[in-house]
Amino acid sequence: MNTDDRLTTTRTWNRLARRACHALAAAVWAVAATPAVAQADWPNKPIRFIVGFPPGSSPDVAARALQPGLTQALGTPVVVENRAGVTGMIAAEAVARSPNDGYTFLVTSGSAMSISIHTLPRVPINPDKDLTPVAAAARVELFLVADARQGFRNLQDLLTYAKANPGKLTYGSPGNGSAPHVATEMLRAQSGLNALHVPYRGASPALQDLLGGNVQFLFDPGIALEHVRSGKLRLLAVGSTQRSPLFPDTPTIRELGFADFDAGTTHGVYAPAGTPKAIVDRMNAEINKLLVQPQVAQQFEALGAQATPMTPAEFAAVIRRDSARYGAIVRERGIKE
Repeated sequence: MNTDDRLTTTRTWNRLARRACHALAAAVWAVAATPAVAQADWPNKPIRFIVGFPPGSSPDVAARALQPGLTQALGTPVVVENRAGVTGMIAAEAVARSPNDGYTFLVTSGSAMSISIHTLPRVPINPDKDLTPVAAAARVELFLVADARQGFRNLQDLLTYAKANPGKLTYGSPGNGSAPHVATEMLRAQSGLNALHVPYRGASPALQDLLGGNVQFLFDPGIALEHVRSGKLRLLAVGSTQRSPLFPDTPTIRELGFADFDAGTTHGVYAPAGTPKAIVDRMNAEINKLLVQPQVAQQFEALGAQATPMTPAEFAAVIRRDSARYGAIVRERGIKE
Protein backbone atom coordinates (compact mmCIF):
# COMPACT_ATOMS: atom_id res chain seq x y z
CA MET A 1 0.00 0.00 0.00
CA ASN A 2 1.46 3.39 -1.01
CA THR A 3 1.43 6.53 1.11
CA ASP A 4 -1.71 7.97 -0.52
CA ASP A 5 -3.65 4.76 0.08
CA ARG A 6 -2.58 4.65 3.72
CA LEU A 7 -3.66 8.27 4.19
CA THR A 8 -7.06 7.63 2.61
CA THR A 9 -7.62 4.56 4.81
CA THR A 10 -6.69 6.49 7.95
CA ARG A 11 -9.11 9.30 7.09
CA THR A 12 -11.90 6.79 6.45
CA TRP A 13 -11.35 5.08 9.81
CA ASN A 14 -11.30 8.46 11.56
CA ARG A 15 -14.64 9.41 9.99
CA LEU A 16 -16.17 6.08 11.01
CA ALA A 17 -14.83 6.44 14.56
CA ARG A 18 -16.28 9.95 14.86
CA ARG A 19 -19.66 8.76 13.61
CA ALA A 20 -19.64 5.85 16.06
CA CYS A 21 -18.78 8.18 18.94
CA HIS A 22 -21.57 10.57 17.97
CA ALA A 23 -24.06 7.70 17.72
CA LEU A 24 -22.98 6.31 21.09
CA ALA A 25 -23.23 9.73 22.72
CA ALA A 26 -26.70 10.24 21.28
CA ALA A 27 -27.82 6.84 22.55
CA VAL A 28 -26.44 7.50 26.03
CA TRP A 29 -28.14 10.91 26.11
CA ALA A 30 -31.45 9.39 25.02
CA VAL A 31 -31.32 6.71 27.71
CA ALA A 32 -30.34 9.21 30.39
CA ALA A 33 -33.00 11.67 29.32
CA THR A 34 -35.88 9.18 29.13
CA PRO A 35 -36.70 9.07 32.91
CA ALA A 36 -36.60 12.85 33.14
CA VAL A 37 -38.92 13.20 30.15
CA ALA A 38 -41.22 10.52 31.56
CA GLN A 39 -41.35 12.22 34.96
CA ALA A 40 -42.00 15.64 33.43
CA ASP A 41 -44.83 14.15 31.38
CA TRP A 42 -46.34 12.21 34.32
CA PRO A 43 -49.17 11.40 34.44
CA ASN A 44 -50.37 10.96 30.87
CA LYS A 45 -52.56 7.86 31.29
CA PRO A 46 -54.82 6.34 33.97
CA ILE A 47 -53.31 5.45 37.34
CA ARG A 48 -54.25 2.21 39.11
CA PHE A 49 -54.82 1.96 42.85
CA ILE A 50 -54.73 -1.76 43.65
CA VAL A 51 -56.41 -2.48 46.99
CA GLY A 52 -55.45 -5.63 48.88
CA PHE A 53 -58.87 -6.08 50.48
CA PRO A 54 -62.49 -6.38 49.29
CA PRO A 55 -64.92 -3.53 48.56
CA GLY A 56 -66.18 -1.93 51.76
CA SER A 57 -63.04 -2.72 53.75
CA SER A 58 -61.25 0.19 55.39
CA PRO A 59 -58.35 0.18 52.86
CA ASP A 60 -60.97 0.22 50.09
CA VAL A 61 -62.75 3.15 51.75
CA ALA A 62 -59.40 4.95 51.97
CA ALA A 63 -58.69 4.44 48.27
CA ARG A 64 -62.14 5.58 47.20
CA ALA A 65 -62.02 8.60 49.52
CA LEU A 66 -58.85 9.75 47.74
CA GLN A 67 -59.88 8.75 44.21
CA PRO A 68 -62.01 11.77 43.14
CA GLY A 69 -59.61 14.38 44.47
CA LEU A 70 -56.56 12.71 42.94
CA THR A 71 -58.31 12.34 39.59
CA GLN A 72 -58.98 16.07 39.59
CA ALA A 73 -55.57 17.14 40.91
CA LEU A 74 -53.55 14.91 38.56
CA GLY A 75 -55.75 15.43 35.51
CA THR A 76 -56.04 11.72 34.77
CA PRO A 77 -58.37 8.95 35.96
CA VAL A 78 -57.42 7.09 39.13
CA VAL A 79 -58.94 3.62 38.92
CA VAL A 80 -59.50 1.53 42.07
CA GLU A 81 -59.02 -2.21 41.57
CA ASN A 82 -59.65 -4.73 44.37
CA ARG A 83 -57.41 -7.81 44.55
CA ALA A 84 -58.26 -9.35 47.89
CA GLY A 85 -56.57 -12.40 49.33
CA VAL A 86 -53.81 -13.70 51.61
CA THR A 87 -54.29 -10.71 53.96
CA GLY A 88 -53.34 -8.23 51.28
CA MET A 89 -50.34 -10.06 49.87
CA ILE A 90 -51.85 -10.86 46.46
CA ALA A 91 -52.18 -7.15 45.75
CA ALA A 92 -48.81 -6.35 47.31
CA GLU A 93 -47.04 -8.85 45.07
CA ALA A 94 -48.89 -7.59 41.98
CA VAL A 95 -47.75 -4.03 42.64
CA ALA A 96 -44.21 -5.03 43.56
CA ARG A 97 -43.91 -6.83 40.20
CA SER A 98 -45.38 -3.91 38.22
CA PRO A 99 -43.31 -1.37 36.24
CA ASN A 100 -42.02 1.42 38.49
CA ASP A 101 -43.29 4.13 36.16
CA GLY A 102 -45.78 5.78 38.51
CA TYR A 103 -48.96 4.23 37.12
CA THR A 104 -49.51 1.42 39.63
CA PHE A 105 -49.86 1.93 43.39
CA LEU A 106 -50.83 -0.31 46.30
CA VAL A 107 -53.39 0.78 48.89
CA THR A 108 -53.31 -1.58 51.84
CA SER A 109 -53.73 -1.92 55.57
CA GLY A 110 -51.08 -1.28 58.14
CA SER A 111 -51.60 -4.78 59.47
CA ALA A 112 -50.66 -6.29 56.09
CA MET A 113 -47.32 -4.49 56.13
CA SER A 114 -46.53 -4.78 59.84
CA ILE A 115 -48.25 -7.98 61.05
CA SER A 116 -48.92 -10.39 58.19
CA ILE A 117 -45.29 -10.39 57.09
CA HIS A 118 -44.54 -12.03 60.46
CA THR A 119 -47.51 -14.42 60.67
CA LEU A 120 -47.80 -15.83 57.16
CA PRO A 121 -45.91 -19.08 56.47
CA ARG A 122 -44.72 -17.63 53.17
CA VAL A 123 -44.46 -13.96 52.21
CA PRO A 124 -44.07 -13.48 48.44
CA ILE A 125 -42.28 -10.14 48.69
CA ASN A 126 -39.92 -8.19 50.92
CA PRO A 127 -41.79 -4.92 51.60
CA ASP A 128 -38.57 -3.12 52.54
CA LYS A 129 -36.95 -3.96 49.20
CA ASP A 130 -39.85 -4.41 46.78
CA LEU A 131 -42.10 -1.48 47.71
CA THR A 132 -41.64 2.24 48.30
CA PRO A 133 -43.83 3.97 50.94
CA VAL A 134 -45.57 6.92 49.27
CA ALA A 135 -48.10 8.32 51.72
CA ALA A 136 -49.97 7.43 54.88
CA ALA A 137 -53.74 7.59 54.62
CA ALA A 138 -55.15 6.92 58.08
CA ARG A 139 -54.13 5.68 61.49
CA VAL A 140 -56.58 2.95 62.38
CA GLU A 141 -57.62 2.60 65.99
CA LEU A 142 -58.84 -0.54 67.71
CA PHE A 143 -61.59 -0.26 70.29
CA LEU A 144 -61.85 -2.74 73.16
CA VAL A 145 -65.56 -3.50 73.42
CA ALA A 146 -67.58 -5.93 75.53
CA ASP A 147 -71.10 -7.27 75.62
CA ALA A 148 -72.96 -4.76 77.81
CA ARG A 149 -74.84 -7.63 79.49
CA GLN A 150 -71.58 -8.74 81.09
CA GLY A 151 -71.61 -5.63 83.27
CA PHE A 152 -68.00 -4.59 82.60
CA ARG A 153 -67.71 -0.82 82.93
CA ASN A 154 -64.02 -0.54 82.11
CA LEU A 155 -60.86 -2.54 81.46
CA GLN A 156 -60.21 -3.11 85.14
CA ASP A 157 -63.61 -4.79 85.53
CA LEU A 158 -62.70 -7.16 82.70
CA LEU A 159 -59.32 -8.00 84.23
CA THR A 160 -60.82 -8.51 87.69
CA TYR A 161 -63.49 -10.87 86.34
CA ALA A 162 -60.95 -12.85 84.32
CA LYS A 163 -58.74 -13.32 87.37
CA ALA A 164 -61.65 -14.48 89.54
CA ASN A 165 -63.07 -16.74 86.82
CA PRO A 166 -60.18 -18.39 84.98
CA GLY A 167 -61.17 -20.04 81.71
CA LYS A 168 -64.60 -18.39 81.59
CA LEU A 169 -63.89 -15.55 79.14
CA THR A 170 -63.71 -15.87 75.37
CA TYR A 171 -62.78 -13.21 72.86
CA GLY A 172 -63.42 -13.00 69.15
CA SER A 173 -61.25 -11.80 66.28
CA PRO A 174 -61.47 -11.60 62.46
CA GLY A 175 -59.03 -14.50 62.30
CA ASN A 176 -55.67 -15.85 63.38
CA GLY A 177 -52.96 -13.26 62.89
CA SER A 178 -55.40 -10.39 62.39
CA ALA A 179 -54.68 -7.04 64.03
CA PRO A 180 -57.43 -7.54 66.68
CA HIS A 181 -56.04 -11.00 67.49
CA VAL A 182 -52.49 -9.70 67.89
CA ALA A 183 -53.75 -6.71 69.91
CA THR A 184 -55.55 -9.02 72.35
CA GLU A 185 -52.47 -11.20 72.71
CA MET A 186 -50.47 -8.05 73.39
CA LEU A 187 -52.93 -7.14 76.15
CA ARG A 188 -52.82 -10.67 77.55
CA ALA A 189 -49.01 -10.60 77.61
CA GLN A 190 -48.92 -7.29 79.45
CA SER A 191 -51.84 -7.81 81.85
CA GLY A 192 -52.03 -11.56 82.44
CA LEU A 193 -55.59 -11.61 81.08
CA ASN A 194 -56.91 -15.18 80.89
CA ALA A 195 -59.21 -15.64 77.89
CA LEU A 196 -59.80 -18.15 75.09
CA HIS A 197 -59.43 -17.02 71.48
CA VAL A 198 -62.27 -17.71 69.03
CA PRO A 199 -61.18 -16.82 65.46
CA TYR A 200 -63.77 -15.95 62.80
CA ARG A 201 -63.60 -15.36 59.07
CA GLY A 202 -63.85 -11.61 59.22
CA ALA A 203 -64.72 -8.83 61.63
CA SER A 204 -68.47 -8.94 60.93
CA PRO A 205 -69.04 -12.57 62.03
CA ALA A 206 -67.01 -11.90 65.17
CA LEU A 207 -69.14 -8.85 65.94
CA GLN A 208 -72.36 -10.80 65.40
CA ASP A 209 -71.27 -13.45 67.90
CA LEU A 210 -70.34 -10.73 70.40
CA LEU A 211 -73.81 -9.23 70.04
CA GLY A 212 -75.27 -12.73 70.40
CA GLY A 213 -73.38 -13.39 73.63
CA ASN A 214 -71.19 -16.18 72.25
CA VAL A 215 -67.99 -14.28 73.04
CA GLN A 216 -67.62 -11.66 75.74
CA PHE A 217 -65.23 -9.09 74.29
CA LEU A 218 -63.02 -8.20 71.33
CA PHE A 219 -60.94 -5.48 69.74
CA ASP A 220 -63.09 -3.79 67.13
CA PRO A 221 -61.60 -2.10 64.03
CA GLY A 222 -64.43 0.43 63.90
CA ILE A 223 -67.47 -1.49 62.68
CA ALA A 224 -69.09 -1.86 66.13
CA LEU A 225 -69.31 1.81 67.04
CA GLU A 226 -73.03 2.12 66.30
CA HIS A 227 -73.66 -0.65 68.85
CA VAL A 228 -71.54 1.22 71.40
CA ARG A 229 -73.70 4.29 70.86
CA SER A 230 -76.89 2.24 71.14
CA GLY A 231 -75.76 0.71 74.44
CA LYS A 232 -75.60 -2.91 73.26
CA LEU A 233 -71.83 -2.87 73.64
CA ARG A 234 -69.63 -1.19 76.23
CA LEU A 235 -66.47 0.60 75.13
CA LEU A 236 -63.84 -0.30 77.74
CA ALA A 237 -60.72 1.37 76.32
CA VAL A 238 -59.00 2.58 73.16
CA GLY A 239 -56.04 0.60 71.84
CA SER A 240 -54.05 3.43 70.27
CA THR A 241 -51.63 5.86 71.91
CA GLN A 242 -54.11 8.74 71.98
CA ARG A 243 -57.77 9.04 72.88
CA SER A 244 -60.21 8.84 70.02
CA PRO A 245 -61.95 12.12 69.13
CA LEU A 246 -65.08 10.02 68.65
CA PHE A 247 -65.01 9.01 72.34
CA PRO A 248 -62.87 11.62 74.10
CA ASP A 249 -63.93 10.45 77.57
CA THR A 250 -62.71 6.88 77.03
CA PRO A 251 -59.11 6.33 78.18
CA THR A 252 -56.41 4.54 76.24
CA ILE A 253 -55.01 1.26 77.52
CA ARG A 254 -51.73 3.08 78.06
CA GLU A 255 -53.44 5.48 80.45
CA LEU A 256 -54.76 2.52 82.43
CA GLY A 257 -51.31 1.33 83.40
CA PHE A 258 -49.92 -0.45 80.33
CA ALA A 259 -47.37 2.06 79.10
CA ASP A 260 -46.06 -0.06 76.23
CA PHE A 261 -49.44 -0.84 74.68
CA ASP A 262 -50.07 0.40 71.14
CA ALA A 263 -52.36 -1.50 68.78
CA GLY A 264 -52.65 1.13 66.06
CA THR A 265 -51.83 0.49 62.42
CA THR A 266 -51.51 2.86 59.47
CA HIS A 267 -53.20 2.35 56.12
CA GLY A 268 -51.26 3.81 53.24
CA VAL A 269 -50.16 4.00 49.63
CA TYR A 270 -47.08 2.27 48.21
CA ALA A 271 -45.34 2.17 44.83
CA PRO A 272 -43.03 -0.41 43.25
CA ALA A 273 -39.43 -0.02 44.40
CA GLY A 274 -37.46 2.28 42.13
CA THR A 275 -40.37 4.58 41.29
CA PRO A 276 -38.83 8.01 40.56
CA LYS A 277 -38.65 10.25 43.62
CA ALA A 278 -40.31 13.12 41.76
CA ILE A 279 -43.40 10.97 41.17
CA VAL A 280 -43.46 9.69 44.75
CA ASP A 281 -43.17 13.24 46.09
CA ARG A 282 -45.92 14.55 43.80
CA MET A 283 -48.32 11.78 44.76
CA ASN A 284 -47.49 12.31 48.44
CA ALA A 285 -48.16 16.03 48.18
CA GLU A 286 -51.53 15.56 46.47
CA ILE A 287 -52.66 12.92 48.97
CA ASN A 288 -51.66 15.09 51.92
CA LYS A 289 -53.69 17.99 50.51
CA LEU A 290 -56.74 15.75 50.41
CA LEU A 291 -56.28 14.34 53.92
CA VAL A 292 -56.81 17.76 55.51
CA GLN A 293 -60.07 18.33 53.63
CA PRO A 294 -63.06 17.80 55.95
CA GLN A 295 -65.04 15.66 53.49
CA VAL A 296 -62.14 13.20 53.22
CA ALA A 297 -61.22 13.19 56.91
CA GLN A 298 -64.85 12.53 57.85
CA GLN A 299 -64.93 9.34 55.79
CA PHE A 300 -62.03 8.01 57.85
CA GLU A 301 -63.54 9.17 61.13
CA ALA A 302 -66.71 7.20 60.38
CA LEU A 303 -64.51 4.09 60.58
CA GLY A 304 -62.84 5.19 63.80
CA ALA A 305 -59.67 6.17 61.92
CA GLN A 306 -57.76 9.44 61.73
CA ALA A 307 -56.38 10.98 58.54
CA THR A 308 -52.61 11.22 58.97
CA PRO A 309 -50.63 13.34 56.48
CA MET A 310 -46.94 12.30 56.48
CA THR A 311 -43.90 12.58 54.27
CA PRO A 312 -42.72 9.35 52.60
CA ALA A 313 -39.84 9.17 55.10
CA GLU A 314 -42.17 9.62 58.09
CA PHE A 315 -44.53 6.96 56.76
CA ALA A 316 -41.64 4.52 56.24
CA ALA A 317 -40.47 5.11 59.82
CA VAL A 318 -43.96 4.38 61.19
CA ILE A 319 -44.19 1.11 59.26
CA ARG A 320 -40.74 0.02 60.49
CA ARG A 321 -41.66 0.83 64.08
CA ASP A 322 -45.01 -0.98 63.89
CA SER A 323 -43.42 -4.00 62.22
CA ALA A 324 -40.79 -4.28 64.95
CA ARG A 325 -43.39 -4.03 67.72
CA TYR A 326 -45.83 -6.50 66.20
CA GLY A 327 -43.08 -8.87 65.11
CA ALA A 328 -41.93 -9.15 68.71
CA ILE A 329 -45.38 -10.04 70.06
CA VAL A 330 -46.02 -12.49 67.19
CA ARG A 331 -42.83 -14.36 68.00
CA GLU A 332 -43.41 -14.22 71.74
CA ARG A 333 -46.96 -15.59 71.51
CA GLY A 334 -46.34 -17.98 68.61
CA ILE A 335 -49.06 -16.44 66.44
CA LYS A 336 -49.60 -17.95 62.98
CA GLU A 337 -52.20 -17.44 60.28
